[in-house]
Amino acid sequence: MDPSAVQKSSPPIAPPAYGQPPPKSVPPPHVVTPGKWSTGLCDCFSDVSNCCITCWCPCITFGQIAEIVDEGSTSCGASGALYTLIAFITGCACIYSCFYRTKMRKQYMLPENRCADCLVHFCCETCALCQEYRELKNRGFDMSIGWNGNVKKQNPGITMAPNVQGGMSR
Repeated sequence: MDPSAVQKSSPPIAPPAYGQPPPKSVPPPHVVTPGKWSTGLCDCFSDVSNCCITCWCPCITFGQIAEIVDEGSTSCGASGALYTLIAFITGCACIYSCFYRTKMRKQYMLPENRCADCLVHFCCETCALCQEYRELKNRGFDMSIGWNGNVKKQNPGITMAPNVQGGMSR
């Protein structure tokens, strides 16, 4: 038999186990790839309700983003009120919101867009806020319950130690 006539073939692919889905090369859309934004800057209409809220009252969306990014150290209401105050005084709330985009990118190791964070917020504030909101939502955060609600949701069985008044006594 001529060795050149023998074709080399790759090993056969084993079928998936019963009840298991076939392997996929592309992760489902809800899976977040490390180091990559889960949605694009202009994908605002993929979450229409958030898009509408952000267009009419961006302070709400910003407050929700800031509470999660700050890990509960600032409340949604306080961040949203400060955002509104800055918008009222300067007419440009992106002065404040762009810093949260930078902070969020660093926390989740997300790449910077072609434009700097402040330029993205300056040119398209609502699109930037919508993208950040979707990113946190796609990472598993329920934006409507805030940081503390998400912590409780993740750790339902953990309770705090009882608060004892006074101290030691005989």
